[in-house]
Amino acid sequence: MYLTIIETGLVPEPLRGRFRPYPEMFATMLARHGAGITPRFVPVLEGAPLPDPAKQEAVLITGSPAGVYDPLPWMNPLRDFIRQAHESGTKMVGICFGHQIIADALGGDVRKSEKGWGLGRHVYDVMPVHPHFVPGVEKLAIACSHQDQVIAPPPMARVILRNEFAPNAGLVYAGGKILSFQPHPEFEDDYASALIDLRRGKVSDDTVEAAHDSMKTRSDSVVLSGAISRFLTS
Repeated sequence: MYLTIIETGLVPEPLRGRFRPYPEMFATMLARHGAGITPRFVPVLEGAPLPDPAKQEAVLITGSPAGVYDPLPWMNPLRDFIRQAHESGTKMVGICFGHQIIADALGGDVRKSEKGWGLGRHVYDVMPVHPHFVPGVEKLAIACSHQDQVIAPPPMARVILRNEFAPNAGLVYAGGKILSFQPHPEFEDDYASALIDLRRGKVSDDTVEAAHDSMKTRSDSVVLSGAISRFLTS
């Protein structure tokens, strides 16, 4: 199957010589599951036009340093794309900013959280409502890097991943065609750790050290990426 990956953010400039672009991280993540997914990239930051959502087999929207409240020229066209994809029944996955912009476009409330930065490996409760998760998995430890959050999901969405810091960290939408998550299963540990270091000076030293310490927790990214792969190909 063909997966249209909409690139809405770039790896921060200080890290670009060391790490691949986000769409390539997702392509590598999905290739591990051998599901026969062929990615096609749409770099909207470079002015690439969005395709017809009704003609896509599946769509994935990446993370971004942008917030849904930023007046960027590609933001409203992306909202329209999301609404049309939803109406057409096109499968869609959103990660971090992708999670937030889907919720925003479909009637949710997304804002910069008063809780501050979520950094490092967070542990999330898995709500037993989605068939693509492995039976018996009750918690997932996944890297995250965000200030914004889905404060209130759209009416047609229900929570499938949560913790105290991010109560709406995973959503599945009515009809089963949209799946989105706040944390980053595509991040390798070295990249997640580099992002933590990049926040020095923006957050307290204690926050940075706690985030680095959290990275010692075993990653469950392969479990979440497997759920995404099964969702896309089912």
